[in-house]
Amino acid sequence: EVGLQAASEVFADRAYNDDGTLVSRKLPGAVIKDKDLAIKRVVRMVKEGKVTSITGKDIDIKADSICVHGDGEKALLFVEKIRKALAEEEIEICHL
Repeated sequence: EVGLQAASEVFADRAYNDDGTLVSRKLPGAVIKDKDLAIKRVVRMVKEGKVTSITGKDIDIKADSICVHGDGEKALLFVEKIRKALAEEEIEICHL
C-alpha cells in the first residue's frame, strides 16, 4: 500500500521443514553440503515454486532472491555455478 517492494528469499544450501521454515542447524541435514544438489534445488525453487522438505514432502516456496552464505571457502564459486545453472535454464536475473 505504501509502495515498498518485497522479495522472498530462499536459501541455496539449507534444508526446509514441512512448514517452510529452515531446519535448525542443530539437526543433521540442516545444511546441504552437496553443491550440485543445492543448485538443482535452487533451480526448482525458482522455476516450479517447490522444494523438497527434510521429510521428503514437496512444499510451496517463493524464490525472488537466493541467499548464499559468503563465509564458505568456495562461496564465490558456488554463486557462479548457481548463476550459470539459472542462465542455462533461461531464468532471467534482475535487480528489483
